[in-house]
Amino acid sequence: MDTQRRIPEAMAPLGIGNFRWLWTTSMISNVGSFVQTVAASWLMLELTHSPTWVGAMVASRTLPVLFLALVAGAAADMIPRTRLLIASQSLMGGSALAMAILTASGRITPGLLLGLGLLMGVGVAFNMPAWQATVPDLVPRDLVASAVALNSISFNVARAIGPALGGLIVATIGPAAGFGLNALSYLGVIATLAVLSHRITYPELEASSVVNAIGLGVRFARYTRPFRHLLLLASLFAITSASVQAVLPNRTNDLGGDAAVYGLLLGAMGAGALVGGLTRSRVVRLGRLTIPVAIAVFGFSGVAVGAAPGVPLAMMAMAVAGAAWVWTLSTLNATAQLMSPEWVRGRAMGLYSLSFAGVFPLGSLLAGWVAGQVGAGPAMVLLSLGAVVVGVSAIGLHVPALSEVERPRFETGRTVPPHADTLDGGPVMVLNTWQVDPERIDEFLRVMADVRAVRLRTGAYRWRLYRDAGDPTRLTEAFLTTSWREHLHQHQRIDDASRELLLRARSFDRNGSPVTHHLVAVDLEHPADWDRLTELHADLHRSDGSIPLPGDGHPPATPEGAFEDR
Repeated sequence: MDTQRRIPEAMAPLGIGNFRWLWTTSMISNVGSFVQTVAASWLMLELTHSPTWVGAMVASRTLPVLFLALVAGAAADMIPRTRLLIASQSLMGGSALAMAILTASGRITPGLLLGLGLLMGVGVAFNMPAWQATVPDLVPRDLVASAVALNSISFNVARAIGPALGGLIVATIGPAAGFGLNALSYLGVIATLAVLSHRITYPELEASSVVNAIGLGVRFARYTRPFRHLLLLASLFAITSASVQAVLPNRTNDLGGDAAVYGLLLGAMGAGALVGGLTRSRVVRLGRLTIPVAIAVFGFSGVAVGAAPGVPLAMMAMAVAGAAWVWTLSTLNATAQLMSPEWVRGRAMGLYSLSFAGVFPLGSLLAGWVAGQVGAGPAMVLLSLGAVVVGVSAIGLHVPALSEVERPRFETGRTVPPHADTLDGGPVMVLNTWQVDPERIDEFLRVMADVRAVRLRTGAYRWRLYRDAGDPTRLTEAFLTTSWREHLHQHQRIDDASRELLLRARSFDRNGSPVTHHLVAVDLEHPADWDRLTELHADLHRSDGSIPLPGDGHPPATPEGAFEDR
């Protein structure tokens, strides 16, 4: 009976037309991508007979993520995501087409193949955060985890089909046909995204410089401790797990196999991953142990692949590795999405892409180098043992279980009026001064440590708490934002949990309300429209319950409907 209840929940996102069409076309595209992986890796092996070159080719698809993920994440928050996805998908398809033409004409070289792989990786870098951030745009919040799991299933159905198909195509027709098939597979995704671009309504995009947007995303991760730990864990898993795929062509050679056997080994991993996607709901019952156990299982499976005496045992180990791969990544991905509020979701997923997909090629390069020194099998064993260590160590990072994570909530009735785009000025310094009873100082300082994290992850780039030299019970919080517009955006970024924290901080003042001052840097040559600026800010305080500005004629708000200025 319980199983019957879980199945509709797990498959519910497919009942939503927009998600269903994108899910279907992306699965077809993923099949093409795995055909491409087999064709490119095997062609590079034939051209160079070097595990280092093969490792570099495997890494090329995601290596640009390491350098572009932060920019791509900012772009996903600053540009309509469907438009960004169409551009990135087109770039990937064009790169695959160029590989097909050059290979078919006999003009391909190791350098050209690697260069086009890196160009495709640029498309991957911009596609990843936008794609992951789009999932909550397609399904309700309570179906996000199921949608992420379905995406994993889609990807791993392709993993089960694509490598075997790729091995067959490379062995019978040649790698050029594999590249051409991949180029065609992007057309369905591009067409679906073109339709969705007219159906998805995005909230107002924040106007900001790319540098400031990236800095804000980094501060969000830095001062959101569970998210920071999740990124660390994803990075460690990436660098220790990459060897299983990076040196698999060479390991296949060691086992006496050809391109078809290589495809079968990858296909076994995909089949296991499909099972992993279907059994995910059972595995997550382990709670906080889900990720540590999944990573450790992957590590032991990698050791078995590296030490296997023949292809059958290696295939079995690859299947187990595939299941553990999905358990790990689908849980990490869904957790990252659920932790991220809408205003920073693209940048948060950009950081997640950087932590896993960006670090993964470094693991591939490391695996290729180690394989060149000690052989493919021993390299796989050594690095997979590292994954086991990561799994055991993950227990101490206290990444929350998926069932414990809730997306940040924002009170529906609390809105911020639109503001004129022409208003600007900054930097802005906000000063909040408390008069605190001596016996409450220690408690106040503990609360302000949490307030500091709220300020810094919602827009402030500097924060300090000062104590009056002449009156140690008088304490002033000071924080800086880059501009007046950025300070206004902070009003929109305070979720309900942070609001409650700020209400608690407010209560420490003897008079019930700390004194607030806003200092805006003056451009002497081009002063701002001060009357309009202050009028707008007063409207913000009245509408969202912040501390009234001094002299605006409004009494302090009551605790039930007010919270401290941000």
